[in-house]
Amino acid sequence: MLTIDNVSVFADGVDHSECVCVHPDGSVWAGGEAGQIYRISTDGKIEQVNTTGGFILGLAFSNDASWLAICDSGKHCVWKLDIATNTLTKFADGADGENFNIPNSVVFDKQGRLYVSESGAFRKVIGKIMRFEPDGTGHIWHHGPFSFANGIALSKNEDHLYIACTWLPGVERVAINPDGSAGKREGFVTMPQTCPDGLAFDDDENLYIACYTPNAIYKANKKQEITLLVDDWEAHTLSNPTNIAFGGENFDELYAANLGRWHISKIDIKTKGMKLNCHK
Repeated sequence: MLTIDNVSVFADGVDHSECVCVHPDGSVWAGGEAGQIYRISTDGKIEQVNTTGGFILGLAFSNDASWLAICDSGKHCVWKLDIATNTLTKFADGADGENFNIPNSVVFDKQGRLYVSESGAFRKVIGKIMRFEPDGTGHIWHHGPFSFANGIALSKNEDHLYIACTWLPGVERVAINPDGSAGKREGFVTMPQTCPDGLAFDDDENLYIACYTPNAIYKANKKQEITLLVDDWEAHTLSNPTNIAFGGENFDELYAANLGRWHISKIDIKTKGMKLNCHK
């Protein structure tokens, strides 16, 4: 277990960010509660590059890192931000005739398809997973219902999609069949008296689970054994940690968004993260 001494403030001055992701160039990207999109340099300097006017949740870079997928619960859509031109366009507002209510988290697979968790609504078990082709056409990949589908992550060989279910509370996973369709759904871990939010894998396929409450990040191994990685009972350095992402020069630092405060945390975890498709 790490201590709070392993956690530092990486960048201070973001607006209650819920999300964080890392570009292949090492820059850290985050969003704000008023629609801000931030680019943070490797030395922690913050630049607001754009705004949607909504409320930014999950972020993910396309496989070639040419664009950023942005979940916006305020505008009920997923945006596409072209990195070269800083042009913001609507990518999707739903699929199969169902509009997004709370598009929450995004992840790209090897084929460049985008999985999106649709949380549904607070305290209602109506969450689902949608999947979109690179051109924006999509369908409901799994109807759930999930108990507030939140952060999502693909396994290393992309045979499972892991889903943080905040009000379960815990993490479920759905097998991905060889033809790409959704397969068997099963519970992975349950986490009483927590609110799981963000997910990230390390290179050994341990799953890290950030919790909106308590102010903690947990680690679950492949045997589905769960341990506490780090907590902050003072809620100062880790304050309602939500999305998490690996980065750093050696890809062994874990960045955390803190919805309860105005900074991005950096955790000196000394464990290599699993590279996403944009980092390969």
